Amino acid sequence: MATPRPVPHRAPAPDRLALRGDLLDFSAAPAWGDTAPSNVRWRADHWLLIDRGRIVGVQPASQPPGPDWQCEDHRGRLILPGFIDTHVHSAQLDVIGSYGAELLDWLETYTFPAETRYADAAVAAAGAADFLDALLAHGTTSAVVFPTVHKVSADTLFAAAAERGMRLITGKVLMDRHAPDGLRDDVAQAERDCVDLIARWHGRDRLAYAVTVRFAPTSTPAQLAMAGALCAATPGLYMQTHVAENKAEVQWVRELFPEARSYLDVYARAGLLGPRSVLAHGIWLDAADRALLAKSGAQIAHSPSSNLFLGSGLFGWRAAEQAGAAVSLASDVGGGTSLSMLRTMADAYKVQALAGERLTAWKAIHAATRGAAVALGLEHEIGSFDTGCAGDVCIWDWAVGAVATHRLALARELHERAFAWITLGDERNLVAAYVAGRERFRREGDNPGDTPAAGRNAAATHND
Repeated sequence: MATPRPVPHRAPAPDRLALRGDLLDFSAAPAWGDTAPSNVRWRADHWLLIDRGRIVGVQPASQPPGPDWQCEDHRGRLILPGFIDTHVHSAQLDVIGSYGAELLDWLETYTFPAETRYADAAVAAAGAADFLDALLAHGTTSAVVFPTVHKVSADTLFAAAAERGMRLITGKVLMDRHAPDGLRDDVAQAERDCVDLIARWHGRDRLAYAVTVRFAPTSTPAQLAMAGALCAATPGLYMQTHVAENKAEVQWVRELFPEARSYLDVYARAGLLGPRSVLAHGIWLDAADRALLAKSGAQIAHSPSSNLFLGSGLFGWRAAEQAGAAVSLASDVGGGTSLSMLRTMADAYKVQALAGERLTAWKAIHAATRGAAVALGLEHEIGSFDTGCAGDVCIWDWAVGAVATHRLALARELHERAFAWITLGDERNLVAAYVAGRERFRREGDNPGDTPAAGRNAAATHND
């Protein structure tokens, strides 16, 4: 295995770090359509205290930490838990923004050729490093990731995440049919690879293994059964796959698995549905499928940018939620067009608007922070500023550029500000990202000791 390159911005981790700014997180899930829910925790101009990588408290700016704390003053800036991307492909940065294909054509024309290169250990290691650094530069500190079918692609991704201290869930992709040469495995070898990777990485540092079925058409029934047996054999394993993304794909699954009631039922029959199952898309599900999701505890990783870009359809978020199914947010790069969860949220709003619904800023931000953490069973560690959670924290400018700054100045209340931040912001708004209290990204030209700019002080006067 190639050794991942050094991590940029390897600042020494202070034992005690105090960050001053406008703190935003959630105590619970906001209700659909509620723009002023009581479970939004908005603490303007507060200190967030991180001791040896863990959050230990929040206190007003009027109560500054003692001299044994390393303090950073970000008055007027927004401080959030690091985003959690629940479905993204590490090898697909090569094909992001590729033209003119629906799902199945996309795989054949762009995705599979790009993934074939990850059989090379050097390519896999460099790709893993580039990918994780890009996540951090977009404000994402935790992710559920598809590498490729090659064992080395998962191995190098785990190693790079461990070096950065990130919470990462991933695993070698399973595909033993309907894929090109160089991207197919077989049941026996795939099982050996998975068992070895699980032994090496699952539960180490902040890493967890996901049994990773590409999607039902590229796995034989025998491989699906093997995947289900792996899930049952090792406590704490995750399972990730795709489901019901595209109409042509759904029809193909119907032809390949005529005994199954639905696409989702294929996975249920193989023992692949449970509280740690992450299923991307879920656009073409019916009421029985949604009930099955709720009963099993599995979640849908809603991927709005990809769904729009590939013309796949409009996900029924509210229907899934009303059925009791968990929904998180995902970039799905490279079908998605940005690793930015802000852009993903903006696209999620547009998808819901096309479906006749209105997605609040609170519902969107929650789905990429505490909501995703709860769905993954990791709310004790990530997604909020609860005491004891990891210091995975991102600092954001509310506005970048003349248009966004003008809009922010006219915002009448907190939800309006947050919604404008989502719709007008992107990775350029990110000032810094911390993983377990250690700085892993800082915007060029922004120094920790800088005095807050006048424009940011002006934003801070809206203490809703």
